Order: sequence, then structure tokens, then C-alpha cells
Amino acid sequence: MGNLSEIFELGTHALQGVEHRLGMTRRDYLQFCSTLAVTMGLAKGADAAVAKAIESAQRPSVIWLHFQECTGCSESLLRAEHPTLEKLILDVISLDYHETLMAAAGHQAEAARKAAMAAHKGKYVLVVEGAIPVKDNGIYCKIGGHTAIDLLKECAADAAAVIAIGSCASWGGMPATGPNPSGASSVADVLGKTVVTIPGCPPNPYNFLATVVHFLTFGKLPDVDALGRPKFAYSRLVHENCERRAHFDAGRFAMEFGDEGHRKGYCLYKLGCKGPETYANCPTLGFGDAGENNWPVGCGHPCIGCTEKGVGFTKPIHQVAVMKNVAPPLQYARIVEENGQGATFASAAALAALAGAAAGAAAMLTRNLGKSHAAAEAQAAKAGDADKATERV
Repeated sequence: MGNLSEIFELGTHALQGVEHRLGMTRRDYLQFCSTLAVTMGLAKGADAAVAKAIESAQRPSVIWLHFQECTGCSESLLRAEHPTLEKLILDVISLDYHETLMAAAGHQAEAARKAAMAAHKGKYVLVVEGAIPVKDNGIYCKIGGHTAIDLLKECAADAAAVIAIGSCASWGGMPATGPNPSGASSVADVLGKTVVTIPGCPPNPYNFLATVVHFLTFGKLPDVDALGRPKFAYSRLVHENCERRAHFDAGRFAMEFGDEGHRKGYCLYKLGCKGPETYANCPTLGFGDAGENNWPVGCGHPCIGCTEKGVGFTKPIHQVAVMKNVAPPLQYARIVEENGQGATFASAAALAALAGAAAGAAAMLTRNLGKSHAAAEAQAAKAGDADKATERV
């Protein structure tokens, strides 16, 4: 993976270039690389490899396609702070085609896409935002006279990596909600192969950034689960790291919005929180660089499971979640137990007297039981001797 000495092999000039290009000090730059390495779950020393790759490796060309979506994924990326968007697209990656952010339009935009694909054939990263309608041969989404199906297949053919960003591109998302009149489908379904998916509505921009930096550093995409999600971001249930988890374990639930439990930050499970069946790192990463509490549950709304296929945009928002690892018990202690009156001296004395009487009675009973048992044995022995005497006569 490397070590910190490898970073300084770049020389003072290169490190000063980092300060100029990314607008951060060398210390902040190393902290940024360490954060990315930890986020991706890499081994100790990987921060050096990340730093060296960002500084010295050629920026990967990125072609970003938009289909059935609300542009929320791009909007989320606009709000990244480490680095900011302009630093990301000008210094970390080369964003050669993005319909929302590029200055070109119409034929110029399409010409830019084709030029980038030709210049970086087999090396560019294809990012797809939005679902792809397949019903009626895909006529429900066209760009530059071409259907989304044709554009996706054309761009994916020579891509070094394909990333589906957002729930719509990952598994259909909201456009695929029943009855799904346009036949909205995922990138993987249309291409017929597994692709890296960054689900969320919107996804956290740092999950996307960490994925791209992993590709930049190691020349390959990160390990993914069965649904194509990077394991560093989607391997733990939201419920496991939720700041309200302690209230769940203690049986403290908000029963309706605005009630006392809701105002006190109690668990939102009974209001339909899908955290117990949704895999994502939302509670540990947060959104908008405003702290880890800046996410739906932290703001007082149940998780809707937007990163989970078959949960988000499928189950009713307030339907109780299916527990993946631990189910709440049938009975809990009441949230607030009534306080009884403390024992008075007289009641304590009476209780002691009763306890003493009970103890004395138990002792007497024990002795009496012992005596009666001995008397019974003696009586039986006497009766036995009398029977033997009768037999002799």
C-alpha cells in the first residue's frame, strides 16, 4: 500500500502543487487522503497510495449520462466540500461530458462526448444517473435523437468501468415504481452484467468520490456485494450505527410525529423507519458536511430505505420494517415508570415484624417436622416389637 515516505518522494514542488491545485494545506491534504482510505476500509498505509495516485496519476476521463432522474445525484455532488466540485472535476477527475454542468449544448455537447470516448477508448469511467426506459423500444427517453438504451450501450462498450449512481440507475428507483408505465430499468439489467452501484436518493457524494479514487489509486473498482454496492459503504445496516439505536434497545419509541418521544429523539421504528432492513453508511457519514446527524433519521424522519431494492419506493413509508438481525421483544418496560411512595418507618417495622414472625414460624415448623418424624419412627418401631412378641406367643 505504501507509507508516508512515498508521499514525500514526490518532492516539495509536487506537494506545493497540491496546495495550489486543491486549495488545501499539505496537512489537510494528507488528512483528506487518510479519510478516503478509512472510508474505503483500506489497510494501514493506504493513505500514502491514495495521495500519490491523486498527485501523480493521470486524471481519469469521466462521461456522465442522464436518463430518467431528477438530477438529485448531481445536486448532491455539487454540495461536496472535500474537495469541492470544481476541484474534483478539474483536478481529480476530468469530467468530459455532463449535460447539467458542461457549457456546451446540442450538437457541440454530443461532439464532446464522442471525442472523449475516442480519445480515452478503454480508459474512461462511465457514470450513469437515472433509470433507462425499455418499454416500446425505449422511446420514452431520447437524447440527441438516440434512445437511452442505445446511448448506454454505446458508451459502455469501451468504458474501463461503469458506475450507476443513485437508486434510479442502480435498480430503477422511483421511475420503476408500479405500474412502471415506461419500463424503467437499471443499468445492470440493460447491459446484462453487474456494474458498481451507488444507490441512494440521493446517494452520499463521498461514496461516489471514494469509489472513483479507489479506481484511480489501484486501477480497479472496490469490492462489491451481490447487488454491486461497494462494501465499504453498504455492508452494514443503517440500524446498527443509528444514533437512536440505544432507544430501540431500551424500548423507547416515538409513536407519532410530534409526540413526546419524537421530540426527545426516541427510536422511529414504529413510525416506519426502514433502517433495520437497509444497508448504507448514512448515520456515520451524514450529508452536506454538516455533521453525522445531518441525515433523515437525525433530522426526525424515518429512513425510507432508498438504498435498498424492494424497500425504497416499494414499501409504504410508514410500514414497519422487517428486522434483519434483531427483533424487538414482545414486551418492554414502560418508557416512564410511576414513582411509588417510599416506605415509612412504621411500615418498615411492620414488614420486619412480619418477616421475623414468618422466619420464626418456619423454624418452629422445621423443628416440629423433625420431631414428628422421629416420633413416627419410634411408634413404628414399638408397633413392630409388639407384632414380634405376638408371633412368639
